Amino acid sequence: MKKVAKLLEERQKINKKIEDIQKRCPHFNTTIKQVRKNVDSTSPSIRYVCDECLMVLGYPNQQKIKKYLNG
Repeated sequence: MKKVAKLLEERQKINKKIEDIQKRCPHFNTTIKQVRKNVDSTSPSIRYVCDECLMVLGYPNQQKIKKYLNG
């Protein structure tokens, strides 16, 4: 079980580093992408995502979603 505890600790450190990077990012360039609604979800959600730090930023309007889906 010590392996699992160590891995969980490492994951927590990595998540903290990612969070710090995303907080500092100016999010200048974004793209509409399909992302999971949450970690445990399998259903996708169409959202704006920062191209640099991959932070999920918000929802596009219906017109942008239609354009995204029609490619």
